[in-house]
Amino acid sequence: MIIIQSPLRVSLFGGGTDFPSYFREHGGCVLTSAIDKNIFVTIKKRFDDKIRIGYTKTEMVDSIEEINHELIREALRKTGIANGVEVTTMGDIPSQGSGLGSSSTVTVGALHAMYTYQRQSILTEQLAREACEIEREILGKPIGIQDQYIAAYGGLRFMDFQKSGEVVSRRIHINDRTMRRLSDNLLLFFTGVTRKADAILVEQKKNIVDRLSILNEMKDIAHQACSEVENGNIDELGALLHESWELKKRLASRISNPALDDMYTIARKAGALGGKISGAGGGGFLLLYCANGCQEKVRDALRDYQEYPFALGQDGSKVIFDYQR
Repeated sequence: MIIIQSPLRVSLFGGGTDFPSYFREHGGCVLTSAIDKNIFVTIKKRFDDKIRIGYTKTEMVDSIEEINHELIREALRKTGIANGVEVTTMGDIPSQGSGLGSSSTVTVGALHAMYTYQRQSILTEQLAREACEIEREILGKPIGIQDQYIAAYGGLRFMDFQKSGEVVSRRIHINDRTMRRLSDNLLLFFTGVTRKADAILVEQKKNIVDRLSILNEMKDIAHQACSEVENGNIDELGALLHESWELKKRLASRISNPALDDMYTIARKAGALGGKISGAGGGGFLLLYCANGCQEKVRDALRDYQEYPFALGQDGSKVIFDYQR
């Protein structure tokens, strides 16, 4: 049996500039971080040639073509496993549609598990790239490419998406005290709404040509945020998050709504310096930056919403159990 642990993430700045249709022309970048919440993928050999897939449902099939779980199905195809295995996924996340990058985390974890099962080593870059191929090219999902890379690499990272298509992923090195402060100052609250991100992302992708100035500005803010973090000025992220969120809401019509705006306004009045809806928007989790000891005031103001405690994570996708007879 193989067990892989792959991290979820919070995307801080630059989301939207990781669409190839944008960065192939203009270059893109994000500041993003893995968190200490994970999805676990297991794989083991069966005594027969059937394939069993376990997630919120259970599938027992005779061939790959019969598998409904499209991410697992395509990972099996890409790694060349045809039959005779059991694959399961389990997560720390409360639900899908949360905006924490769960689909890409599953894809990265599944590929990692299947290559390890076959005793094949795989570079982190290849793991991320093949996950992108499955989600974007094979399944045609209207998504960017930052989630696959942060799930594979882990840590707090600045990713540069170059016009050539190359992704340069750089870990941000800050001291332990600053990292703890940054983790403590970031809060996540569940909005109570899960959503399918595809419709929002399809509209956002269609709007790229008409929103170039917004995306360019968001990219500039991501560079500025990275510099502030590296210089230890983490409280500057609050105002930058607010500025970036106001821009992001203009990328597509359903990124925010009156209920989400009200929730964000309540948090700001309680002392949050800035924030954003994690992921594509429309629901999921509200990420907030709270400094100067205002965390408890914000928690009290948002007491009707469930907080999701987390910390920034260091590890990317990794093997945590490997037993093969």
